[in-house]
Amino acid sequence: MSADRRTVDVGGRPVRLTHLEKTMYPATGTTKAEVMDYLVRVAPALLRQLADRPVTRIRWPDGVGGERFFEKNVPRGAPAWLRHHRVPASPGGEEDGTVLDLPVLEDLAGLMWAANQGALELHTPQWTVGPRGGVRDADRLVVDLDPGPGAGLDECVRVAHLVAARLADDGLVRTVPVTSGSKGLQLYAPLPRPRPPHDVRAYARDLAQAIARDEPGLVVHVMRKDVRPDRVLIDWSQNHPAKTTITPWSLRGRDRPTAAVPRRWEELEPGLTQLTAADAVTRLERDGDPFED
Repeated sequence: MSADRRTVDVGGRPVRLTHLEKTMYPATGTTKAEVMDYLVRVAPALLRQLADRPVTRIRWPDGVGGERFFEKNVPRGAPAWLRHHRVPASPGGEEDGTVLDLPVLEDLAGLMWAANQGALELHTPQWTVGPRGGVRDADRLVVDLDPGPGAGLDECVRVAHLVAARLADDGLVRTVPVTSGSKGLQLYAPLPRPRPPHDVRAYARDLAQAIARDEPGLVVHVMRKDVRPDRVLIDWSQNHPAKTTITPWSLRGRDRPTAAVPRRWEELEPGLTQLTAADAVTRLERDGDPFED
């Protein structure tokens, strides 16, 4: 077997690995092997976020800066042990009217399989699938805080506190902020009981509209470019069943290996910054996972 192709045992499952020395982040020289090392170290927390959620992968087969593409369905040649479910595409999505064959990454072997394909970003919906298939209702709400030109994380922090206060008033007292590894923040709020995704989306839309109405100089709830400068978009649409959001603890396909990292509320102050993969590992090993608090 070629030195750059091997099959290894990961938790009792055979995983084919190739080109481990390929550079995935040219700006830092980070290799595929180092990407896999990151996933090994954050696997317990990352797998909790991925549990029972179909994964859309954004793949950079030749590393960041090369071609990238989105992949929802299980590709040809996927290992026989990979869990996957056939589900109807959600109305309103690009695949409306089709049946999707969606993978679920439930163990370290699945993470290694995805990483070997160059899947740096793992995105998931707010709903889950049952152990034998079947789509279940959303078990969490998410809002994405996306700063427009002239705004940044400081403005996102201000909006995050406004959103969390409104959620608490409505009984959703536990919200976890996540710096996205890109520009903004996501806020995740577990639901007391699962709800139909369109109900959650409608609630999130009304919440965003109310905050934008009260804070017109800081917040917008529509994606029109002409209203975005110096404001933060509360993107409520990611609760749509056809939409996905970057999974907490996932890497990002940026110039450098940043990650979507759960934070604690005492951190959400002016001067907050995005974190690298190395930061994420250090924090998880030292402080634990804020989702588990």
